[in-house]
Amino acid sequence: MHGRYRYLSSMLLAMAFLAPALTTGCATRSYRVYDPYRNEYHRWDDHERIYYHQWVVENHTDGRDYRRLERDQQRAYWEWRHNHHDDHDRDHDRDRDRH
Repeated sequence: MHGRYRYLSSMLLAMAFLAPALTTGCATRSYRVYDPYRNEYHRWDDHERIYYHQWVVENHTDGRDYRRLERDQQRAYWEWRHNHHDDHDRDHDRDRDRH
C-alpha cells in the first residue's frame, strides 16, 4: 500500500514540475523591435513574422532572423513594411480579399 502511494505521489510531483516546462515551449514568443526611422516600437510576433517572410520572398534575401540583419536591410524592411499594412494575405485566400 505504501509503495503504491509513494509511486503515485512521485508521479504527481514529477508531472507538476514538468508541466510548466512542457507548456511554455508552445507559447508564442514576442519581443519589441525599435524602428529608428519612425521612432516607434513594433511587437515582433507571429503576425509580424508573416510580413517578414513575405518581404524575404519578395526581395530574394536569406531568411535570417531580423535581429541579425544589417542596418540597411532592417531599414529596407521597415520601408517596405510601412507600405504593406494589412495585405499579407493577398493570395492565400484566392482573391476573396478583393474589394
